[in-house]
Amino acid sequence: MGIDQCELYKIMPTLILTPRFTDDAQALWRAAGRMGWGIRRLTSWRVSDDERLAPDPVLYLEGLFGPTLAEQFGLRLLEPAIDWLPRLPKEYRRRHITLTTFGAARQLTEPAFVKPPNDKSFKAGVFVSDQLPAGVDDLAPVLIAEVVRWEKEFRCFVLDRVVRTISVYLRNGILQREQDFAAEASETADALAFARQVIEDPRVDLPKATVIDVGVIAGRGWAVVEQNAAWASGIYGCDPEQVLETLQFAAVRE
Repeated sequence: MGIDQCELYKIMPTLILTPRFTDDAQALWRAAGRMGWGIRRLTSWRVSDDERLAPDPVLYLEGLFGPTLAEQFGLRLLEPAIDWLPRLPKEYRRRHITLTTFGAARQLTEPAFVKPPNDKSFKAGVFVSDQLPAGVDDLAPVLIAEVVRWEKEFRCFVLDRVVRTISVYLRNGILQREQDFAAEASETADALAFARQVIEDPRVDLPKATVIDVGVIAGRGWAVVEQNAAWASGIYGCDPEQVLETLQFAAVRE
């Protein structure tokens, strides 16, 4: 017996968006519509019983509230290990990076790049000790990296160690706007080749679905910027349909 259109719709994934409107969320909304997915925008930061019943939910969330919302759907979000970047082989990171605590970062005597490993508890940047933000627990984990200059950076949505879509997003510290999310074919090819080298290396552990940012450090060459959780990453100029394909595997049932 064939499946009618109503039954087919019921088994399609449902894109779950937060109450916050963003350009990325709207792009994914339109892509989900083209793909025949269901779409639900949450009405609040607390998931209703009706929203919780959405079939095959695929989450695109903000980092701060993401885990709490996912838990209400019975899902656990995939995130990079907090020590992933310092453990990355040196030929891929091309700079010194350590995982330590915010309290240790307060002892910095020279400028360093300081950021939370996964969350957005404070804005990453170049600091010395007396410039660090107030109100952060001394035991909170942080990454401390030597200061380098990135010439350009590319975002890669990765599923099963395959780059599904890629886009330039930064040039010389300047975020590229939507109309500028374009790169020379040779640039993109170089970025893709390096990203593939990293993700195909068995020494590099990765979640099933993730985001890898790569770029060029002035005077050093191609390097990994960082790994990010796919479910909370900006899409920039990436293909939104390929982003959705990746997001389907960015959370697992608890």
